Amino acid sequence: MAFKTNHNISDDGRREFTVKEFKRWLMRFDTDKDGRISKSELRQIVRATGGWFSRWKGRAGMKSVDKNGNGFVDECEIENLINFAQKELGIRIIAY
Repeated sequence: MAFKTNHNISDDGRREFTVKEFKRWLMRFDTDKDGRISKSELRQIVRATGGWFSRWKGRAGMKSVDKNGNGFVDECEIENLINFAQKELGIRIIAY
């Protein structure tokens, strides 16, 4: 499956991912390749899903997701990001 970063999640318009697919999709936005998602990278994710107010949602998302307060979404905080994506971005994450 090929992904693109404009107003659809994937070429076929799917907004449903497994956890593994979602993590792989997220890493496409990790522009500095440090294995973490920054606030600006989260803004790009919001924009890619067609979300409005990406600056505000990115800031609010980071506040709700970044539990250790280091300014990044680390591997240990991915579950928080999954919850944010489902609630605020309209992405459905399935178990298998």
